[in-house]
Amino acid sequence: MTAEPFLQPRGGYRKLRVYKTTEIIYDITFYFTSRYLKMSDRTIDQMVQAARSGKQNIAEGSKASMTSTETELKLTNVAKASLEELLIDYEDYLRVRNMEQWGMDHPRMERLRSFCSGESFSATYRDIVPRLNQEEICNLAITLINQAIYLLKRMLERQQEMFVERGGVREQMSRARIAYRRGSAGAARSDKSDKV
Repeated sequence: MTAEPFLQPRGGYRKLRVYKTTEIIYDITFYFTSRYLKMSDRTIDQMVQAARSGKQNIAEGSKASMTSTETELKLTNVAKASLEELLIDYEDYLRVRNMEQWGMDHPRMERLRSFCSGESFSATYRDIVPRLNQEEICNLAITLINQAIYLLKRMLERQQEMFVERGGVREQMSRARIAYRRGSAGAARSDKSDKV
């Protein structure tokens, strides 16, 4: 008798909108820190590592999800925390240099948010970013980070719902083993009754 598989294939993180967004955040952060921060500034490493952590932990959590729901939840939360740290770095950059952080009522904000959500953005951002000034790049990054954090919050909610519905991998393994034993016992009883 063959048992039902309890480990479901997962790990399609490259197709996720949040992963694609964090890839862009990483690229923009790498460009921004290389262009506008002095090489001796420790903030470069901190910002690039926070951007990388946001991206990498989504990938690692997705891969780990097949065998550990707890690890998936933990890494998704680490990704969100890393992006929140990066968000503060961009906000600090603007504040200490007396540059404007665009609020929701800023005349360019609605266009920026719409552009970041559009289909063409991922194909054109590499050409656009070098044409922007410091304030524009920071506000672009802040907008993308806020979008990614929102998506990660939604992802965490869904992961928690799935955990409540299905349980962790250990629970799934136990259920599969019990179902297999019951099936084997039923099959054995059936064999005995056939022989009588």
